[in-house]
Amino acid sequence: MEWSRKAAEQGNAKAQYSLGVMYSKGHGVEQSYQKAVKWYQQAAKQGYARAEYSLGWMYYKGHGVEQDDWKAVEWYRRAAEQGYAKAQYSLGTKYIKGHGVEQDDEKAVEWCRRAAEQGYAPAQYILGDMYFEGNRVKQDYRKAMKWYRKAAEQGHASAQFALGMMYHKGQGVELDDREAIKWLHKAAEQGQSEAKYILKIIDTEGR
Repeated sequence: MEWSRKAAEQGNAKAQYSLGVMYSKGHGVEQSYQKAVKWYQQAAKQGYARAEYSLGWMYYKGHGVEQDDWKAVEWYRRAAEQGYAKAQYSLGTKYIKGHGVEQDDEKAVEWCRRAAEQGYAPAQYILGDMYFEGNRVKQDYRKAMKWYRKAAEQGHASAQFALGMMYHKGQGVELDDREAIKWLHKAAEQGQSEAKYILKIIDTEGR
């Protein structure tokens, strides 16, 4: 904390961001969103992407600042344009909901895809959902399977459930009960309630 503060006060953006995180979470200091915002702002003004994203998140939540979706989007966009996957995903969800921006399906898909292609599991899952439902993109079970799998292999419980159900129903892939049960179990082990329910039904039917 002492060295982070010294570096932050000398203008080191990474240290300023780290100090913001400490204040946000109350690690080594008394928790203070206002002080977190102060340090995030200093790092963000230097173009440090993680700080830009974190500042956007503070505006989104109204932590240490007045809640403001428009400012959240402004800071998310700055980080997203630098290639920061979390910010790209967050910006994509803003376009989905029309919060802080005009609702735009094309931009929602674009930003979620950018994050997904960098391996960000929540973006991979939401892109899988889009292809599965034919929502904002043309329905394509094979592409849904591809993105669900990528997220599932990173431990994303909802993606594991979705992947298990696709194997269970033979959607976009040949029906395979063994694979279905494998992925449903992985989701259930993380507390995914729907997976637990489906496994009970499968168990009952198998008796």
